[in-house]
Amino acid sequence: AVSWNTMITAFARSNFPGRAFELFSAMHGQGVSPDETTFSSVLYACTSINAQEHGKSVHAKSIKHNLNTTVFVSTSLVDFYNKCVGRRDALKVLEEVPHKSTACWNALLSIKSDSDFPTLFMILRDMLRSGISPNEFTFSSLLKGSSLLDVHQIHSLVTKLGYDGNDYVSSAIISSYVSLGFVSDVLAYGVTLDPDSCNVSMNVLAGAYNRAHMYQETKELLLHQQTSDNISWSILITACARNGDYAEAFGLFRQMRILGHHFDNYVAVSLLSICTKVNSLVLGRLVHGVIIKTSYGCSDTRTNNMLLDMYAKCGRIEDCLKAFEEMEDRNVISWTAVISGLALNGFSRKALAWFKAMEEAAVKPDKVAILAVLSACRHGGLVQEGMEIFKRMEAEYSTEAGMEHYICVVDMLCKCGHLKQADSVIREFCNMEEAKRMASIPVDLNMWPLKIQPPYGQ
Repeated sequence: AVSWNTMITAFARSNFPGRAFELFSAMHGQGVSPDETTFSSVLYACTSINAQEHGKSVHAKSIKHNLNTTVFVSTSLVDFYNKCVGRRDALKVLEEVPHKSTACWNALLSIKSDSDFPTLFMILRDMLRSGISPNEFTFSSLLKGSSLLDVHQIHSLVTKLGYDGNDYVSSAIISSYVSLGFVSDVLAYGVTLDPDSCNVSMNVLAGAYNRAHMYQETKELLLHQQTSDNISWSILITACARNGDYAEAFGLFRQMRILGHHFDNYVAVSLLSICTKVNSLVLGRLVHGVIIKTSYGCSDTRTNNMLLDMYAKCGRIEDCLKAFEEMEDRNVISWTAVISGLALNGFSRKALAWFKAMEEAAVKPDKVAILAVLSACRHGGLVQEGMEIFKRMEAEYSTEAGMEHYICVVDMLCKCGHLKQADSVIREFCNMEEAKRMASIPVDLNMWPLKIQPPYGQ
């Protein structure tokens, strides 16, 4: 059965999991008895492509061979039923397992993850009473969706059971505190950890520092680590970028490359944001070259969108358009970056044409995209086109105009001398307080006799 298992396992985890079923049938036809590995692999294939009937058939065969309650098969069955059939069926399988392994208990906690904390705690109690020790996955399941009080209780239990030194458990606790917004608890817990033995936790903690805008603390934490991985370098460079330490960010990038760490899309985004802020085309092209050379980020939409923004704001609209054409996957942000770039560089009519091309490409514009094309119309004096788009916002784009859209439209109308129409827009769309805000838009109102009066006779 070993040779059969090798082939079945390989196909089950490949892009052709259906072949695992064929081999399983052929194996059965030749009278070769399956074992735990066989059933686990075939069930994995069933789960990956949601093959419910095949999975149930495999379950029946595992019962026939009296292997359905073994550790590997029962865990695979629970995973299959939970993901492909339903939680109730998965629970039935678990109930039939006489001696549950840690994986089975973790599966039960995962299935019951939307239950209240006392229910989950009772499952953990039963697990401990049965003599099974929890692992990092156990605590991860308990922490999902927990309240602050629950996290504190789990944290205490982790310490009591001696798992506070586990890097992944510490990371899960830190992530839970962060997701609940209690950064102070994260920082208090962070000082108790050993930086050299908890690399993953240190990365999560550094991420929490970044979220709290404590960039200097991020740098101090990671720069003193003896062992750093790609994630550590990425977080560190991001902290420098957000803190305005641009030269240091590029210095760290150079050091990262010398030490042989991989350049990824997160680092690329941070460095490109710096290039955009300092308006450095030279550095931007350098980063772009590294992206192409290493292939990291070439297919990442967010990285490519940052490239578009960088080239546009550095005045290289031709490079921006070329980068757009080379993108494999474009989204509304990609189109918006080009439209904004064209408007910024004085190509208002081209920006309008690209907006129409976006619509023809079946990409639905959002608030930012509409604001970008309205800005283009404002800069180019395209009043008729701008008003047409503004009026279509809710009807065609299902997007409610915000204050920034009103300001842009009124500014456009004022600059082109359409004062009555501007006053009409204000009265039609704004209440009294908003109208007062509109009066403070950054245009020279002394040039036009536009005065905002309280609407509705107030």
